[in-house]
Amino acid sequence: MKKSIKGALLSGLVFPGVGQIILQYYTRGIALILMVIASLIVIIVKAEQIASGILSKIQTEGGVIDTQIISEAANRAVTASDSLIIKTAFFLIVICWIISIIDAYRIGKKMDKPASKDGQD
Repeated sequence: MKKSIKGALLSGLVFPGVGQIILQYYTRGIALILMVIASLIVIIVKAEQIASGILSKIQTEGGVIDTQIISEAANRAVTASDSLIIKTAFFLIVICWIISIIDAYRIGKKMDKPASKDGQD
């Protein structure tokens, strides 16, 4: 399999940055992986904060699980700033994923070119 295809598939299907690491561009790969992991952590922390807010609202309203109460608590728990943070983190993940695929393909394409012998093309 060509390195360009292998790198792009690994970055696209496994995790952003894996293709760069396989192609020995460690700094780029680790940078992409860290950006995606940081964004995922932000999303998880915000989701946990929202969920705990919803649970506390349910407990204060008698602890009865009713879909209407959960829906209302969820709508009240999500503020515009929380939504913006989550959307920004998700957007960053998508952008990193796209950049990772394109970059791995481009790096692999350079590696796939045959080396010219004796300086001749």
